[in-house]
Amino acid sequence: MNKVSSIKGLAVVCLLSTLAFISCKPEPIEEPLAPLTRKLILPESPYNYSNIVLPEHWDNMALNLFENIPSFNETTDEGATLGRVLFHDVNLSIDQTISCESCHQQAAAFSDNHQFSTGIHGAQTVRNSMSITNMTYARRFFWDRRVSGLENQVLIPIEHPEEMGLSLEDMVNRIETSSEYPPLFMAAFGDSDVTSDRVARALSQYIRSIYSYRSKYDDGFVIDFTNFTEEELMGKSIFFNGETNCNQCHMTVVFFSPSAMNNGLDLEYADNGVSNQTGNPEDAGEFKVVTLRNLGFTAPYMHDGRFATLEEVVEHYNSGLAAHPNITDQLTVESQIGGTPLQMGLTEEEKTALVAFLHTLDDYELISDVRYSNPFVWE
Repeated sequence: MNKVSSIKGLAVVCLLSTLAFISCKPEPIEEPLAPLTRKLILPESPYNYSNIVLPEHWDNMALNLFENIPSFNETTDEGATLGRVLFHDVNLSIDQTISCESCHQQAAAFSDNHQFSTGIHGAQTVRNSMSITNMTYARRFFWDRRVSGLENQVLIPIEHPEEMGLSLEDMVNRIETSSEYPPLFMAAFGDSDVTSDRVARALSQYIRSIYSYRSKYDDGFVIDFTNFTEEELMGKSIFFNGETNCNQCHMTVVFFSPSAMNNGLDLEYADNGVSNQTGNPEDAGEFKVVTLRNLGFTAPYMHDGRFATLEEVVEHYNSGLAAHPNITDQLTVESQIGGTPLQMGLTEEEKTALVAFLHTLDDYELISDVRYSNPFVWE
């Protein structure tokens, strides 16, 4: 072998050795990520929850009749602050994944944009999550109105086996062992004792503070709606004209009713609503009448979330009412329960205008108000 061949051979051997070394070099070991820690961030002074100034047109006899703030649990800034923390705390669910906010999200005007909400272990609720704004004017709760009083309602989802699944005893134990809560209970109640009653009172104070009153409709009320477009004015006229009866079921500036009604969704209901509780067939298909405020944020609609859009909702009342024997009298030609369904028969232009008016009830300030945001951050 000549000298040149020897050099080439040596070079090949060196190259192969180098490649072998590189190929055998172990992969760099990745450092495990540090677990995220939860941090509670609250303002130095509590936000204003107890002295929210509502527009003058909210101060009227019709609405005041519905106001329901029990004397034993008037809202304080400190109590509602505690309620805000409890509302957003996933530790109040058995697997520490679900909070009250999971089903009542601020961005969705405190409802849920899914047909049914997801609870612990991926379980699904059986009804759509309704908005919990303006609860100061509510006396009975859930779609079937089975519970009286907000303080009696707020703990039920925590114990529900498919929602949060935590016993009240375990809830109290978890709160007591958290370093975040003693000063909050002290500020709200004068000492740091944790009880389920105090949790219910704090949550109720927070929820009652979630007023929705800063919509285009509210701005327009004081200037004779000169801020409305022609289309919105047409929709407003349709809503209040006394022929469609929209405002007979959705009353006052909250656009709600304290009653349960059958709105002709079906001839036979898979879920009979109030009748499931009372056993009375005359209550079959009746469900709580919810607010029309913030419909732009709260889709889907109805107790079972069957309608994905407002256009579908309007079309139901326009042409789709079922002649159920319990259909409410406001939706019948004869103004009698179980009468002939009153189909509105609107034109395409009128239906579009009605939807435009409903959007004037959307409160964009509500969904970004820091007072109602999640106080926990993960870092």
